Order: sequence, then C-alpha cells, then structure tokens
Amino acid sequence: MEQAKVNMPLLGDEFPQISANTTHGPMNLPEDLKGKWFILFSHPADFTPVCTTEFVAFQNRMAEFDKMGVKLIGMSVDQVFSHIKWVEWIKEKLDVEITFPIVAANDDIANKLGLLHPGKGTNTVRAVFVVDPESKVRLVIYYPQEIGRNMDEIVRATKALVTSDNNKVAIPAGWPNNELIGDKVIIPPPVSQEDAKTRLKQNEGYDWWFTYRDLN
Repeated sequence: MEQAKVNMPLLGDEFPQISANTTHGPMNLPEDLKGKWFILFSHPADFTPVCTTEFVAFQNRMAEFDKMGVKLIGMSVDQVFSHIKWVEWIKEKLDVEITFPIVAANDDIANKLGLLHPGKGTNTVRAVFVVDPESKVRLVIYYPQEIGRNMDEIVRATKALVTSDNNKVAIPAGWPNNELIGDKVIIPPPVSQEDAKTRLKQNEGYDWWFTYRDLN
C-alpha cells in the first residue's frame, strides 16, 4: 500500500492558510497575525503527561515571548472542548493558567503542516514553527512524541531570529553565550574586495570574513 505523502512548509515558504476553531474563538492563519511574529507548536494529545509539562513550560515563558512581541499558539487534533477541559485541569491541579490559544486541528490542517508522520502513529508529532511578520516560515523543529521540547532553546532561537532581522546580523552558536565571541553578533560578509580590506580596521574579528560587534 502506497504511503500517504507528507507535506511540510519549508524555510522561507509562506505559512499555509489555516482556518480553525481555538480556545479563544475562530482563527485564520496567517492573516490574523499578519505583521507579527508568531510561534505555532503542535502536541500529540491533550491530557498526556509530556504535553502537560510542555504547556506549563511554554506558559512560564510567556513574559519572554510577550517582550519580543511574539504570539504563541498551541495545536493538536483534539476538539475544542477537550482543549478547554485540559486547560481547566491545568489551572485546577497545577495552578497554571494557560493564556495562549489552542487550535483544534483536523487531518487536513495537520497534513498541511506535516504533523502526521506515518512511522510515528496517528497523533501529531511535536512541531514548532516560527513565523515572521511577512508570514514566512523562519524555523521548523520536529520532535517525536516521546521527547519533550527544550523551551529555552525555542525562546533563544526566536530571540536570535528577531535580533538578526532587526540588526541585519548573523547569530553565533549558543548565543548569547557563544564560546568564541560571547554575546557579540556576526557582521555579514563583505560585498567587495575594498570592503574586505577595511573590515578588520573597523571591527573586531579573526579575519575579514569573520568579524563581529556588540549588539548595541
């Protein structure tokens, strides 16, 4: 039997058109968030232990997302009433109020985003999509159902993308705690031989192709 084709948005693609119900009412993506950064993350199912730890972890970092102007959206193929009851349970049992919307996806939406991986069963995998104000997909991460995500890395990567766009720089590994240049950022490559000759006179660096500066 031929396996169903799995689609997924690639980096630089426009985020697929999605219309769905959420715990905050109907939502159309990416239109409703045009001009804003947003993160959509999928989880396998409501009322599961790993997903519960993830939701609490995301909520505990909402202040950091808000500071960056990034909207957070959850998603699974559970129905809205299940999402609502789960959110109530988290508030009652764990004293954490989930303030971001949760999309009630169907198989059509899940397939648009490449969330159903036949080799991993019928539940959605743990995906993360970071989308920019132009509705372009800028980062995609997939995790299997059995492994919870590192929320600090998602915050870090999103902050790095926003910083890169706002300052026209590249971001080193592990930023802002890079082993070579700490919290500094990398200057884009020279565009001419003349630019290459003067690059080290104007900036710190190891060579003209590897120069860096303070963010401010």
